[in-house]
Amino acid sequence: MTVTASRTEKPLNTMTETTGTVLWNDSADPAELKQSIEFGAVGATCNPVIALACIKADLPRWTARIKELAAEFPTAGESEIGWKVVEEVSIDAAKLLEPAFEKYHGVNGRLSMQTDPRFHRDAEALADQAEYFSGLAENIIVKVPATQVGIKAIEEAAYRGVTMNVTVSFTVPQAVEAGEAIERGLKRREAEGKPVENSGHVVTIMCGRLDDWMKECYKREGHVFDPGYLEWAGVAAFKKAYGIFKERGLRSRLLSAAYRNGLQWTEFVGGDVVLSPPFAWQQKFQASGVDPTPRMDIPVDQTIIDTLYEKIPDFRKAYDVDGMTPAQFDDFGATRKTLRQFLQADADLDALVRDILVPAP
Repeated sequence: MTVTASRTEKPLNTMTETTGTVLWNDSADPAELKQSIEFGAVGATCNPVIALACIKADLPRWTARIKELAAEFPTAGESEIGWKVVEEVSIDAAKLLEPAFEKYHGVNGRLSMQTDPRFHRDAEALADQAEYFSGLAENIIVKVPATQVGIKAIEEAAYRGVTMNVTVSFTVPQAVEAGEAIERGLKRREAEGKPVENSGHVVTIMCGRLDDWMKECYKREGHVFDPGYLEWAGVAAFKKAYGIFKERGLRSRLLSAAYRNGLQWTEFVGGDVVLSPPFAWQQKFQASGVDPTPRMDIPVDQTIIDTLYEKIPDFRKAYDVDGMTPAQFDDFGATRKTLRQFLQADADLDALVRDILVPAP
């Protein structure tokens, strides 16, 4: 399936100015974020991988700051110091988004901070850290994974008044379960007369990472159908979840992340959703000249869905709203791969701090 479109000078600006679809930058790097804001971005994100990249991009500054933090907190280990740097990276980015936060009354203008992936087995620790991060700046939104433990933490944190960005989420059942968990938290607040308006919750589907996993399944299982169909798996799951969110009246918006192709932009334009491509993808989109015509309500070719559904069992798990229970989320291939990547980034950050504080002889 191909998309034909007229050409426009600044596609991302056109999208953000003429549709209900908003742009967030999938980075907290200050230079990238400032340019993304010029493209129309009204949000940004940070996670262990992004934080590590931001620190390495301005290593002289952060090397000096890490040494200052070590002197300020003489008993702190490398992990504690590393996460203090993550906090500072995030707070700096959040300041750049304050104008959008005021303009959109808290629905946008938020900086996403991700909870420590090493807490992925402890719902209370995730909720506690989410609440702590939420207090670092008024416009912080906190990322918690859509795992079995994470779903519990998401409900509890939403109840405590934390604005949530669900992450490590790739499938319709994960997104819907997370959206329902946020609803339960909001309803608990409402029952106690606590405010819930303008909270700006989002539920991420990492579309490209679902595509990646489908490609691994395709290769492992020896399939020979059109490999181009695999580029549509994440798009299909996102559109399916979007319809369910609307049907059920869930108050969270969907957020598309982990970009692998232009379909994960063009196919979602016009939806009441957040698009969060990495800065490099934004540059490609802005230079493309493509007119971002609304296509959110146009379904994916049924032949593509039927083929993926018939041939790849893990696509059925990802596409059916009851394809997995929360107890099965942790064993989904994309979940395992992504958690391991985030855990490795945490370890790499520890190593970077260690090398600064205890340099090799």
